[in-house]
Amino acid sequence: MSYKINFAYFFLFLAVFFWAGNFIVGKFASYYEIPPFSLNFYRWFFAWIILIPFTFKEILLKKNYILQNYKFYILLGITSVTIFNSIVYYSLNFTQVISGVLMISTIPVMIMFISWILKIEKTNIFQILGVIFSFIGVSLIVTKANLNIILNLDFNKGDLTMVIAMISWATYSALLKKRKHELSQLSLLQVIITFGLIFLIPIYITEYNFGFKINIDQPFILVLIYVVLFPGLASFICWIKGISMIGPNRSGVFLHLMPILSACMAMIIFKEKFMLFHILGAIFILIGIILSNKSIKYEKK
Repeated sequence: MSYKINFAYFFLFLAVFFWAGNFIVGKFASYYEIPPFSLNFYRWFFAWIILIPFTFKEILLKKNYILQNYKFYILLGITSVTIFNSIVYYSLNFTQVISGVLMISTIPVMIMFISWILKIEKTNIFQILGVIFSFIGVSLIVTKANLNIILNLDFNKGDLTMVIAMISWATYSALLKKRKHELSQLSLLQVIITFGLIFLIPIYITEYNFGFKINIDQPFILVLIYVVLFPGLASFICWIKGISMIGPNRSGVFLHLMPILSACMAMIIFKEKFMLFHILGAIFILIGIILSNKSIKYEKK
């Protein structure tokens, strides 16, 4: 059992490490004016191309099973590929990496809450309190702890859209545990990417028609290589593997490492600074995380 748990921890750490780098690369993409939805489209398009030689036989063999469950896989594809990644890249055009990753750090708490709503896993008062405190922390970051921003409704749209991203990923992670899958991890990822790409195509076309076009230059190529190979493929494989081994609640705890890793890189690379509202938001988010984790330990006693 401990051997299995150690492997799960290893996979989950790699997933979070690559995702932390995704925020840094996403911020670089904004500096070079790489359209966020187009970047996400090409990220998953090339990931699909890379995976298909390894998955098409199993997918053809189990096509009836996939078609029988297509609504469920559509939900997984939309929440992870179509919405989450697109919104993260879009948000980083307007907000700091530190603000974004602090909000994303609430996802483990949101996973517990959504798992409870969907009746996937039980929850209790500690986890509910954790959601409340985490929400307060996110609100402090979105409002920058400034009453005038609330009164004037002068919110940073990057912060607001990042809230959508965090809810989307929490929903995906909870749904992933909802049922057992008769597919290998690679084929499951391929199916999720396929459905996500289908709904990403009209968004990509819309962005293109608005005049936001990709320039095939060195910055785009380097960014694309990273987002395809690491957060695009490696992270998803590791995350799916980790969740399948120890469940969404325990896996979600590893996402707490993401703001630490990303914030450190952002401060070094982009010279970002922790502001007072970051500190206040982080305190409430940390309290929420502690309360949520306490509920798990409490139930085992």
